Amino acid sequence: MGNNTSLLSSKRGWLVTFCGTGINLALGILYSWSVFKGAIPGDWGWTNAQKALPYAVACFVFSLAMIPAGRLQDKIGPRWVATMGGVLVGIGFIVASLSGSSLWGFVIGFGILGGTGIGFGYASATPPAVKWFPPEKTGLITGIVVSGFGLASVYIAPLASKLLDVFSVSQAMMIFGVAFLVIVTILSQFLVNPPAKSNPSQSVSTVSFNNELSWKEMVSSGKFYVLWVTYFIGAGAGLTFISFAQDLGKKSLGELAFIAVAILAIGNAAGRIIAGFFSDRIGREKTIFYFLLAQAITVFILYLVKEGASWPIILLIILFIGGNYGSNLSLFPSATKDYFGLKNFGLNYGIVFTAWGASGLFLPWLNGKIRDLTGTNDLTFLVIVGLLLFGAFLIKIYSPSKKGTKTA
Repeated sequence: MGNNTSLLSSKRGWLVTFCGTGINLALGILYSWSVFKGAIPGDWGWTNAQKALPYAVACFVFSLAMIPAGRLQDKIGPRWVATMGGVLVGIGFIVASLSGSSLWGFVIGFGILGGTGIGFGYASATPPAVKWFPPEKTGLITGIVVSGFGLASVYIAPLASKLLDVFSVSQAMMIFGVAFLVIVTILSQFLVNPPAKSNPSQSVSTVSFNNELSWKEMVSSGKFYVLWVTYFIGAGAGLTFISFAQDLGKKSLGELAFIAVAILAIGNAAGRIIAGFFSDRIGREKTIFYFLLAQAITVFILYLVKEGASWPIILLIILFIGGNYGSNLSLFPSATKDYFGLKNFGLNYGIVFTAWGASGLFLPWLNGKIRDLTGTNDLTFLVIVGLLLFGAFLIKIYSPSKKGTKTA
């Protein structure tokens, strides 16, 4: 009887995991903006800066929405919060569709409503999945769920391109809005937490510092600031150089540039799963250390070959850039759960996730500023490499696992 119950629990856990992955695959609709931006008719009169605004607002609102969404997820459960996310994304795209050529219609629809919906869905996908599994699988399960978001651009960009071959920007936005409202809402119904008494993640484990901290207790601890700073550096490095690496790939591949986009997405998704898997075995801090170091080496190699290299080398660099960036989206939620517990995981990770939002705003801006002042972005490469080495040093000297046992 016990074995049958365990088997049913495992099956339910995997169902929740794959539905969470599916929701993230849908929420990767964020990546469709690069295609929509290129299809905006000239008679709309949008400048390049205005074309970038809906996406920038969506990313910023996404990172902010993770905090209230995480709080709600902790309080009322993932199903309803994810459902709200799907509804908001769908309505946002429909609003943008109906706004004609209005910039502010797209900022409100795609940027504010869409960004909020993505935050609500993303915040609800991982917590229920990890709760169905023992602590020693936290990294792997987190990596699988968040890999959906990283892999989304493989199908979102070509799908958007195909739609725009047939329909106008507004019509394609309407199709996406209705489709993803339905898909995310349906998948959200399967996001449920395990019964409290049978929650495998609450079993006795090797983690000696899983203390179920409130957000106030979390932000009062040194662990939080180490996580936040290293997350800021790791994510920011990826966000700064992903577009640069893609452009380099397009330059070397010409008409086959879509391969560079696909390789980046595959690396992004694979990095999340691989980092999660290894962190379950060797510990979060060691894995963060190795990936930050690998990221520093990759960025430096990119700096050396940025004037041109053979396409196989460029694709390999793009794969590693994507993989190193993706690792952050798996490692830091897993570490947040390890350090601060599951009870307030949604809210706590929402606060930790502000590092991603802050880095996405600041480091690409810094790159632009450096380019304006010096005429090149050479200094950006060296600054980012220095930051990555500092992050690796920081996580190396501050390792909670040395004070307890290995992280799980």
